[in-house]
Amino acid sequence: MTKLQSLDPHTPLFAQFKEETGPIVLANTFLVPKESTEAFLIVFKRQAEFMKAQPGFVSFRMHQGTGDSRLLMNVAVWESTEALATAFGSPEFQRMAADFPEDVVSYPHIFEQIDA
Repeated sequence: MTKLQSLDPHTPLFAQFKEETGPIVLANTFLVPKESTEAFLIVFKRQAEFMKAQPGFVSFRMHQGTGDSRLLMNVAVWESTEALATAFGSPEFQRMAADFPEDVVSYPHIFEQIDA
Protein backbone atom coordinates (compact mmCIF):
# COMPACT_ATOMS: atom_id res chain seq x y z
CA MET A 1 0.00 0.00 0.00
CA THR A 2 1.17 3.51 -0.77
CA LYS A 3 2.27 5.61 2.18
CA LEU A 4 0.22 8.85 2.47
CA GLN A 5 2.03 12.05 3.43
CA SER A 6 0.60 15.56 3.81
CA LEU A 7 1.92 18.44 1.72
CA ASP A 8 0.48 20.81 4.32
CA PRO A 9 0.84 19.34 7.83
CA HIS A 10 -1.76 21.81 9.12
CA THR A 11 -4.39 20.49 6.69
CA PRO A 12 -4.06 16.77 5.97
CA LEU A 13 -6.25 15.12 3.33
CA PHE A 14 -8.69 13.60 5.83
CA ALA A 15 -9.31 17.03 7.39
CA GLN A 16 -9.94 18.41 3.90
CA PHE A 17 -12.57 15.73 3.31
CA LYS A 18 -14.70 17.44 5.98
CA GLU A 19 -14.97 20.65 3.93
CA GLU A 20 -18.22 21.11 2.01
CA THR A 21 -16.96 22.71 -1.17
CA GLY A 22 -16.72 22.22 -4.89
CA PRO A 23 -15.78 22.00 -7.57
CA ILE A 24 -12.38 20.85 -6.35
CA VAL A 25 -9.09 19.62 -7.77
CA LEU A 26 -7.19 16.75 -6.20
CA ALA A 27 -3.49 17.10 -6.94
CA ASN A 28 -1.76 13.88 -5.93
CA THR A 29 1.99 13.70 -6.37
CA PHE A 30 3.56 10.25 -6.15
CA LEU A 31 7.22 9.44 -5.52
CA VAL A 32 7.65 6.16 -7.40
CA PRO A 33 10.97 4.29 -7.45
CA LYS A 34 11.98 3.35 -10.99
CA GLU A 35 11.63 -0.38 -10.33
CA SER A 36 8.02 0.12 -9.14
CA THR A 37 6.74 2.34 -11.95
CA GLU A 38 5.18 -0.41 -14.08
CA ALA A 39 3.38 -2.05 -11.12
CA PHE A 40 2.21 1.36 -9.88
CA LEU A 41 0.73 2.32 -13.25
CA ILE A 42 -1.15 -0.99 -13.57
CA VAL A 43 -2.91 -0.41 -10.24
CA PHE A 44 -3.41 3.31 -10.94
CA LYS A 45 -5.18 2.54 -14.23
CA ARG A 46 -7.56 0.16 -12.42
CA GLN A 47 -8.28 2.82 -9.81
CA ALA A 48 -8.78 5.48 -12.49
CA GLU A 49 -11.40 3.35 -14.25
CA PHE A 50 -13.21 2.88 -10.95
CA MET A 51 -13.10 6.62 -10.14
CA LYS A 52 -14.37 7.62 -13.59
CA ALA A 53 -17.58 5.69 -12.86
CA GLN A 54 -18.19 7.41 -9.50
CA PRO A 55 -20.81 10.15 -8.99
CA GLY A 56 -19.21 13.60 -9.02
CA PHE A 57 -16.11 12.64 -11.02
CA VAL A 58 -15.30 15.17 -13.77
CA SER A 59 -11.84 14.42 -15.20
CA PHE A 60 -8.24 13.48 -14.50
CA ARG A 61 -4.80 13.63 -16.08
CA MET A 62 -1.61 11.87 -15.06
CA HIS A 63 1.69 13.73 -15.49
CA GLN A 64 5.30 12.56 -15.22
CA GLY A 65 8.24 14.64 -14.07
CA THR A 66 10.78 15.45 -16.76
CA GLY A 67 14.34 14.22 -16.95
CA ASP A 68 15.19 11.51 -14.44
CA SER A 69 12.37 12.51 -12.11
CA ARG A 70 10.61 9.71 -10.24
CA LEU A 71 7.54 11.89 -9.66
CA LEU A 72 4.12 11.24 -11.15
CA MET A 73 1.21 13.61 -10.52
CA ASN A 74 -2.49 12.96 -10.93
CA VAL A 75 -4.70 16.03 -11.28
CA ALA A 76 -8.37 15.12 -10.87
CA VAL A 77 -11.42 17.38 -10.94
CA TRP A 78 -14.47 16.51 -8.82
CA GLU A 79 -17.83 18.22 -8.41
CA SER A 80 -17.39 18.29 -4.62
CA THR A 81 -15.19 17.21 -1.75
CA GLU A 82 -18.04 14.97 -0.59
CA ALA A 83 -18.04 13.07 -3.90
CA LEU A 84 -14.28 12.53 -3.75
CA ALA A 85 -14.38 11.46 -0.08
CA THR A 86 -17.17 8.97 -0.79
CA ALA A 87 -15.29 7.41 -3.70
CA PHE A 88 -11.98 7.39 -1.77
CA GLY A 89 -13.60 5.71 1.23
CA SER A 90 -15.34 2.98 -0.74
CA PRO A 91 -14.23 -0.58 0.08
CA GLU A 92 -13.46 -1.30 -3.59
CA PHE A 93 -11.14 1.71 -3.88
CA GLN A 94 -9.42 0.80 -0.61
CA ARG A 95 -8.85 -2.79 -1.80
CA MET A 96 -7.15 -1.45 -4.93
CA ALA A 97 -5.06 0.98 -2.86
CA ALA A 98 -3.70 -2.00 -0.92
CA ASP A 99 -2.27 -3.34 -4.22
CA PHE A 100 0.10 -0.40 -4.75
CA PRO A 101 3.82 -1.10 -4.26
CA GLU A 102 4.84 -0.40 -0.67
CA ASP A 103 7.78 1.82 -1.68
CA VAL A 104 5.51 4.47 -3.26
CA VAL A 105 4.78 7.67 -1.32
CA SER A 106 1.66 9.72 -2.10
CA TYR A 107 1.22 13.45 -1.38
CA PRO A 108 -2.49 14.22 -1.99
CA HIS A 109 -4.02 17.65 -1.47
CA ILE A 110 -7.37 19.22 -2.39
CA PHE A 111 -7.55 22.66 -3.99
CA GLU A 112 -10.26 25.13 -4.97
CA GLN A 113 -9.95 27.56 -7.86
CA ILE A 114 -9.49 31.22 -6.90
CA ASP A 115 -9.60 34.35 -8.98
CA ALA A 116 -6.17 35.91 -9.26
